[in-house]
Amino acid sequence: MTQNTTQSTAVALPPPKERRRLREAKSLTEKEVATAMGVTRATVRSWETGRTTPRGRKAEAYAKLLSGIETELRTEAARAERAERAAVRAAQERSAARDHHTYESRIQDRTAETDPAPPTTETETETEADADANTDTDVRADTGTEPGTAVGAERPSTATPDQAFDALYAFAAPALVRQAYLLTGRRALSQESVERAFHLAWQRWPEVAVDRDPAGWVRAAAYEYAMSPWHRLRRAHRHPDPAAPGGGREGPGGRALHEALLALPPSYRRTLLLYDGLGLGLPETAAETEASTPAAANRLMHARGAVTDRLPELADPELLHEQLGVLARTVEPPALSPARSVRSGSERRARLWTRAAIAFTVLIVGATGFTLATAPTRYDPPQAPGERVGGVPVPSGPQRLSSQDLILRDQLRNEPMNGPHRLVPEAL
Repeated sequence: MTQNTTQSTAVALPPPKERRRLREAKSLTEKEVATAMGVTRATVRSWETGRTTPRGRKAEAYAKLLSGIETELRTEAARAERAERAAVRAAQERSAARDHHTYESRIQDRTAETDPAPPTTETETETEADADANTDTDVRADTGTEPGTAVGAERPSTATPDQAFDALYAFAAPALVRQAYLLTGRRALSQESVERAFHLAWQRWPEVAVDRDPAGWVRAAAYEYAMSPWHRLRRAHRHPDPAAPGGGREGPGGRALHEALLALPPSYRRTLLLYDGLGLGLPETAAETEASTPAAANRLMHARGAVTDRLPELADPELLHEQLGVLARTVEPPALSPARSVRSGSERRARLWTRAAIAFTVLIVGATGFTLATAPTRYDPPQAPGERVGGVPVPSGPQRLSSQDLILRDQLRNEPMNGPHRLVPEAL
């Protein structure tokens, strides 16, 4: 008895579902595991379903096999995570190098305009600092993060909620409305999406204020509303807005890229804009689109392929990233309402929904009370439906009298007394 208890506690096997998950994660079939263990496929299947449990040396060998599979899977996951971090770090370095190149080109252009060879003075140093700040503001406006604050950094809470919301709206709203227009091709819908997202943000401001990326929170809400399929039922949003003569501020090439972007499915369109347009990492893109990282990578590859089929000159991902960034900055955004109007509209909408909920609750309570007051207090069983009865003779009355029968009836009625004639007394 002691020996069996020691043996059972020495071998720790994972649950049956975990056994099957480990086998499938390693892409092993039941036949391969059965061959390695020296048993049949039916035995392996019964181990994975929990009908039976291996014992003795089989249990030790099976536990060792599963432990090795789990160790290999953890190693592969760690290796993939390191590779993904390296790819993200390389993308960030490329983005930083591209931003630095843009900054240097702007400084050179400004220097050439003012003086071909100006001396280094304090004023020039301040001008370079201003140019650096403007470049940083442009880059962060494209990505939708607050200026001077890294994603995940703590922000000082000295401002009031109204001031913090107004600052977030003034910074993120113009870039978000341009991005929403790239996703939908409809200016009115993009404006409505951004304002509705900020309405929701103001209603949940305690949650948004402490979020690690408030602009990303609002961006996700705006994208979700803009990409809703229910807008197809609205006549004003069934078709994209017509292009301006000559391509407008987008230019002919930008308009062609915009049309290629609108031709993609909604999920592919959103993934391509987040990754190649805004420069988000693949894990962040997958999290915002509510998909796994492999699924987001698959959508990105298909979206790039579809855009390349329409525009072969954008086969290079770096060039596509640059063109999408330029398009996101140069597209003409629709007019936005002031931040105060957005806050008041959010509060007005909240009051309206609150009153509607109260009125609906009162209506339900009134209907329930009326039903209780007018409902019967006892149970009256329903009458059974009529049934056809058989075996009963058909009712019949006397036959119709003939003329002779009528004469005889009249004679009998006219007799002085009823009864036979012999019983009638005679007068003496």
